[in-house]
Amino acid sequence: MLREGDVRIPSGCAISGIIDKTGKRFSGEDIIKSIALMHDRSNGLGGGFAAYGIYPEYKDFYALHIFFDTLTAKVNAEEFLEKHFDIESAGDIPTTPIDGITNKPLIWRYFVRPRVHMMQDEFIDEDEFTARCAVKINTEFTGAYVFSSGKNMGAFKGVGYPEDIGKFYMLETYKAHFWTAHGRFPTNTPGWWGGAHPFTLLNWSVVHNGEISSYDANRRFVEMFGYKCTLQTDTEVITYLFDLLVRKHKLSLEKAIQIVCAPFWTDIERESAELKKDLKALRAVYSSALINGPFSIILGSEKGMIALNDRIKLRSMVAAEKGSKTFVASEESAIRIICPNPDKVWSPRGGEPVVAFLEGASK
Repeated sequence: MLREGDVRIPSGCAISGIIDKTGKRFSGEDIIKSIALMHDRSNGLGGGFAAYGIYPEYKDFYALHIFFDTLTAKVNAEEFLEKHFDIESAGDIPTTPIDGITNKPLIWRYFVRPRVHMMQDEFIDEDEFTARCAVKINTEFTGAYVFSSGKNMGAFKGVGYPEDIGKFYMLETYKAHFWTAHGRFPTNTPGWWGGAHPFTLLNWSVVHNGEISSYDANRRFVEMFGYKCTLQTDTEVITYLFDLLVRKHKLSLEKAIQIVCAPFWTDIERESAELKKDLKALRAVYSSALINGPFSIILGSEKGMIALNDRIKLRSMVAAEKGSKTFVASEESAIRIICPNPDKVWSPRGGEPVVAFLEGASK
């Protein structure tokens, strides 16, 4: 199969997200139904899901989901994992045969904890240690791709229509308090298993509709801080930007949004003196982290969901609320098929985030 960058295909894509802010878990049936309604936004070259709260029995362990092209790649990667982590449990991720899903890699899951002495030797915490190990596998181990590495969450993705991917991974058997989904119609590139959405690092996940014209500037910026964009698609860099800004640079999510989706200079001039000073400083320091181009994204974390459009809203996105649940999708119909009578429906303005955090989570 052709890899990313070998051919150009016009873009489309669909995104959907559902969160219950009380933390109540529900199966993957609704998110599959929602993304399936937008079937024509995809072309069968990629689909995927992220789910939060699915591993309560292993909530203190990092859940590594890994694709392997060959048994040799698996053996080599497992030697590395055994050296750097205590492995509580390992096994292939359960799947079921689906006609539209072919040429699948080996798909394995490992529940792990970093070895304490190795973290101490490098003077880093367990998040940084795990992130570095994931990046190392993806850059140095041919045929191995860590596509999920968070705690009590997981990504499930592949080449196919998203509803088929959901059935392939039997997501109706999982329960989560927060689900996201993506149907891919690739921009510039053919589909491959590692290039499907969501893109994740630790507890971050991103599904994205659009095209990041600032990708090279964004990529060079994050790579100065040790990240490596190995999956050869623009969405990957969004995940690393939020990890850098929030986890490493200790900025609030509000500040991170003001950086990646910064107001126009003319809008900044209309703000109060104090806010104007802050926004100008953020734009000056983090100019290379500004995301340009048409996009709508759903960002997931252990705190909950943030959905965001580009500043002039060149990609569609609709939000809704019903009781303790918040919904976001590329089309209103994808919400109403699972929530026919929402309490509130709105179309967020460009650059206006939809924030739906778990009760008690800080912003």
